[in-house]
Amino acid sequence: MKRIAIVGATGAVGQEIIRLLELRHFPLKELRLFASARSVGKTISFRGESLPIENLQDDVFSTIDLAFFCAGSFISKQWVQIARDKGCVVIDSSSAFRSDPTVPLVIPEINEGALAQHKGLISSPNCAATILLMPLFPLHRQFQAKRIVTSTYQAASGAGARLVDELQKETYAYLEKKPYSPFLPFPYAFNLYTHNSPLTESGYVEEELKMADETRKILGDETIRLTATCVRVPVLRAHSVSANVEFAKSFTLEEVYEAIQKADGVKLFEDRAANRFATPVDATGQNEIFCGRFRLDKTQPNTLEFWAVGDQLLKGAALNAVQIGERL
Repeated sequence: MKRIAIVGATGAVGQEIIRLLELRHFPLKELRLFASARSVGKTISFRGESLPIENLQDDVFSTIDLAFFCAGSFISKQWVQIARDKGCVVIDSSSAFRSDPTVPLVIPEINEGALAQHKGLISSPNCAATILLMPLFPLHRQFQAKRIVTSTYQAASGAGARLVDELQKETYAYLEKKPYSPFLPFPYAFNLYTHNSPLTESGYVEEELKMADETRKILGDETIRLTATCVRVPVLRAHSVSANVEFAKSFTLEEVYEAIQKADGVKLFEDRAANRFATPVDATGQNEIFCGRFRLDKTQPNTLEFWAVGDQLLKGAALNAVQIGERL
């Protein structure tokens, strides 16, 4: 039995973690919830109790065994080391420590063994990278991925509640033909845009570089080449990715389907007769990553194309963090 804390408890990911801890009967004897000052005094229901939202203080972590951080990089950089110094183990869902070679970056179905090297801190990966890697891993294990070309179609939920609210309000205004001033420099409803994380000198945005770096780290293979184009689409929840993967070894589609059907956490979703494959609506609220449209690239050998969709707030964030906690 553990004393657990959630930092960022009122955010979308924090609320999902609370729900999952209850739903999955996570073994704990105490749960404490922390959020920004404006939420202090509010309560959240958990296992029939109303738990108060608290403000972070330096000394709180001395009575906490395990903390889920899901309040963004700024808060993680400010508080994670304080928690570790008090003997608290941290599972961090932000990007703050993912690239640190001393911090395990973990998807339990793929590299659970990395948990053995943790020094009080484990990072949970980028949501789009997770959705790509879940179906890719069983194929990589068998055929060895060499080069990946991927595009992402990322929902508003990936940028938090504010963008979800913005998409809804813009959509209503558009349909009702009412004037509306978006906070983005362009319309979002019935539109899409390349990911607006900071643009680097290479021409890639940071989100695209994260996809490459985190793929190599999680798969434990620095030779894998990955290029990504990340796009925000007008979808409320659940990300999609397309992937073109060149493997070192030859394979058949029969072998691909056999590997996918044996894999944990992924689900084949396709009806080829109806040209029906997974959509964000299908994946919303689902723990598994849905995948399909497996096909051979006709332009070069040993190359496969596929489509995958997953709930950004579940396996892309909260569920993965809770699964790490369960393994610990």
